[in-house]
Amino acid sequence: MRMHRSPDGPAGARAWAALAAAHAVVTERLGLALLEATGLGITEFEMLRRIDGVPPPGTRLGDLQPAIRLSQPALSRMAGRLEQRGLLRRAGDPTDRRGIVLTITPSGRRALRRATSVHAGALQSALLDPLGPDGHERLTDLLHRITEGRPM
Repeated sequence: MRMHRSPDGPAGARAWAALAAAHAVVTERLGLALLEATGLGITEFEMLRRIDGVPPPGTRLGDLQPAIRLSQPALSRMAGRLEQRGLLRRAGDPTDRRGIVLTITPSGRRALRRATSVHAGALQSALLDPLGPDGHERLTDLLHRITEGRPM
C-alpha cells in the first residue's frame, strides 16, 4: 500500500518554495518595471486601477481593503501620497459625512494608462513567456482551483 506524503512533508514544502520563489521573481520584475517607467509602485498601481471607472461619487477607502491587502491607515497614507502627486482626489462621501471617497484625476488616468501597458509587458515577459500559451492557461486554472478550494 502506497502512503501519501503529508502536505507538510517534502511535496508540500517544495510546492510552497516554488510558489514563493515564482511570486518573488515576478513581483520584483513587475515592481521594477512599473517604478522605472511610471514612478508607481505595484500597490499604487493597483489602487489607481481599482478606483478607475468607479462611478461618482467614487469609492470608499474601506472598499479597497479586500483587493489591496493593507491596513486602513496604510491605505489612507498611500491615498494621501497619490493625492499629493495629483493622481487621485479625496473628498467627503456625500452619503456618509464620516467617510472619504476617492476618484482618479485626469493625470491619474494618464499615469494608469502608461502603467497598464508596462504592467502587461512585464507580466508577459516574467510570467507568460516562460510558460507558453498552454502553460499559462494551466497555471491560471490551477491557481483558481486553489483560491476556490476545488480539487482536481
